[in-house]
Amino acid sequence: MNKIKHFLQFNDLERGEIELLFDRTKWIKDQYKSYKKYWPLEDRTLVMIFEKASTRTRLSFEAGMHQLGGAGIYLNTRDSQLGRGEPVEDAAQVISRMCDAVMIRTFEQDIIDRFAKNSRVPVINGLTNEYHPCQILADIYTFIEKKGPIQGKTVAWIGDSNNVCNTWLQAAELLDFNVHVSTPKGYEIEVERAGLHNDKHFEEFEDPMDAAKGADIVTTDVWTSMGFESEKNERIKDFTDWQVDSDMMKIAGKDALFMHCLPAHRGEEVTADVIDGSHSVVWEEAENRLHVQKALLEYLILG
Repeated sequence: MNKIKHFLQFNDLERGEIELLFDRTKWIKDQYKSYKKYWPLEDRTLVMIFEKASTRTRLSFEAGMHQLGGAGIYLNTRDSQLGRGEPVEDAAQVISRMCDAVMIRTFEQDIIDRFAKNSRVPVINGLTNEYHPCQILADIYTFIEKKGPIQGKTVAWIGDSNNVCNTWLQAAELLDFNVHVSTPKGYEIEVERAGLHNDKHFEEFEDPMDAAKGADIVTTDVWTSMGFESEKNERIKDFTDWQVDSDMMKIAGKDALFMHCLPAHRGEEVTADVIDGSHSVVWEEAENRLHVQKALLEYLILG
């Protein structure tokens, strides 16, 4: 029996596997856009477990399974025994015997790691406090679709060194591009938490304008991520100078793309004229979650 593959962090897959996923994404997306039926996962089931609320994650996985001929089942921890204290290990043993893959969107990475260790089927990270690998798959695919290979390019991350930032850093290490990171003091990168092997593919900048200079992608996220709501007022004060605006986009590369995983707060981490402007590819990013996750599901379930 082949060893089960999980996608809990971006670097759980090798470079060749990621490149294969991008090739499959293009093919699968082309089939979908041409109204051609492609049902490789007919009679297969994905269980989606949500501890953190979501719009894009649920819709993209549920619609994706349907478009591949399978079914997606939504479970909220509040409405299941997981929310009543059932051990994660026991839940994994039972749930994984009744489906072909599991997607989990939760808080601590430890929860999803423990689940995967006791699962008989592939487990996918739909988001944790530490990582958001499916989002970065979609972001990088969007860049490739618009501009070509990302190898050697520069991504400017402006804001909090959160789960999305950590995953950009892992992707840079794996796919050989660079990340310029600018965060307020007290919100810097934690190399060990980011799961990095070295610091060769990123550079930190005190001034966000310096980080954005000449970048091929400028990207950010909300200043207050889910689970950190109690810090909102303090964070708004700390992050005031880390807003992506038109001046920042002007000093980025001539054809730089603006990305955001959404939802966005216009007037906080990004101005309306940037997110709604010509540099922005946020809606393409959101759509590509659907297509890269279809390629991921196909690969993890069928090999």
